[in-house]
Amino acid sequence: MNKTKNILILCTGNSCRSQIAEGWMRFYAKEKANVYSAGIETHGVNPKAIATMKEAGIDISKHTSNHINEYKDVPFDFIITVCDHAKENCPYFPSDAKRLHHNFSDPSKLVGTEEEVKVAFAKTREEIRNYCESFVNKEL
Repeated sequence: MNKTKNILILCTGNSCRSQIAEGWMRFYAKEKANVYSAGIETHGVNPKAIATMKEAGIDISKHTSNHINEYKDVPFDFIITVCDHAKENCPYFPSDAKRLHHNFSDPSKLVGTEEEVKVAFAKTREEIRNYCESFVNKEL
């Protein structure tokens, strides 16, 4: 029997992409993993990230924005960075974890109409969904 894996999803502010990824990873991994997300800063959970996940049937409204230092004592099996800024600026985080990186587009930076922003969030949500589903199938 495989042990439950610890997965950390890391982004800059732990407000959007890492929150969406945490939601999908929990959905696909179920009891195979304990999923955490954190940032090198904390910006609060983006309300549009909550809304886009709700549209897909995933409730992340109870998620919190956490700083990476809160998890320094967790023995992670995987650390996944979901933005280039976090990958390049993450302070040294001692871990034997397998490190993975995928830079997802940041819908929170888009300037446009409400509909354009909603479409951008949905596009990023689906990119992250596909990544998380594939990750769980390959790694867990």
